[in-house]
Amino acid sequence: MQKFITFITGRAKERSTWLGLISIATALGLMLSPEQQDAVIAAGMAVGGIVGAFTRDKTP
Repeated sequence: MQKFITFITGRAKERSTWLGLISIATALGLMLSPEQQDAVIAAGMAVGGIVGAFTRDKTP
């Protein structure tokens, strides 16, 4: 169980995980009305931009 928690917390610290979750949530907007889709896509892009801007890139 401890290995699983370590794995999850490790992934939660990665930018790619957050961007992937945001992309999935944004894609779920396909089941909404066109107006709601536009709002979900705009919000998803904004949150993705914020995550990208305020998280570190890994340095080799």
